Amino acid sequence: MVYINDTALEDLNRILEGLMMWKKHPLNPEHAENYVDDIAEFCYTLDLLPFHFKATYQVHIQYGEYAYRYKRSNTTTWYIIYNIDEKGDIFINKIISNYMTVS
Repeated sequence: MVYINDTALEDLNRILEGLMMWKKHPLNPEHAENYVDDIAEFCYTLDLLPFHFKATYQVHIQYGEYAYRYKRSNTTTWYIIYNIDEKGDIFINKIISNYMTVS
């Protein structure tokens, strides 16, 4: 089972707002909603992955033990940061872009 905590839900809302208010190329509300829905839908498939990668960036480690890279385009990757409990349930704690991730 996959659970998305309130912080990660807020991240999705901020992504939606950011896409619609993007100075370089704002997206219309429908396109922005589809973009965020795609990220959320993918989150709910994390429990089906055969392997989970440990978080390596310090900014990720503070939110969870694992990080999945959801590559949205050639320039944008969304990191889904999560933990897994002993039953295999996934708890998503943070969603952060490659632009906010530093080594």
